[in-house]
Amino acid sequence: MTARPRPNALAWLWLTAGLIALDQLTKWWALVGLQPAETPHPVIPGVLNWTLTFNTGAAFSFLADSAGWQRWFFALLAVGISTILGVWLSRTPRRDWRTAVPLAMIIAGALGNLIDRVYAAKVTDFIQVFIGSYPFPVFNVADCAISVGAAGLIVFSLFQPTPKKA
Repeated sequence: MTARPRPNALAWLWLTAGLIALDQLTKWWALVGLQPAETPHPVIPGVLNWTLTFNTGAAFSFLADSAGWQRWFFALLAVGISTILGVWLSRTPRRDWRTAVPLAMIIAGALGNLIDRVYAAKVTDFIQVFIGSYPFPVFNVADCAISVGAAGLIVFSLFQPTPKKA
């Protein structure tokens, strides 16, 4: 009698697919409904604006002023990281949602921004929030997925429930 393989967490890729779809849909909305360099559209005055910008670099426009090589560097980085996290997800038990959900979110964010880099050579950003009177750099749904996923991995790893003794 052979042992049945335990189901892995690849089923959580439905979350990845949904977040990629949401990211691309909201970027399409921003491209159709907003004009670049136009006055921000307040959603919650002093807290949240819609502001269309484009980023050829990474977080906080890191390497945005480079000669263009960064497009493919960040594209390869996204593919590499997504592959590594996909393997991790395949080795994670399906019931371990505390690991699976953050991994699925980070993969979604990486692939959502990868789509922009490959097809447009820049990432579309449109969400601007303020911390007090300081405007935080403009971001998108993919960036949110990466940030929340990374925070989730950290928090859940710090506060793992203790295993029950048999």
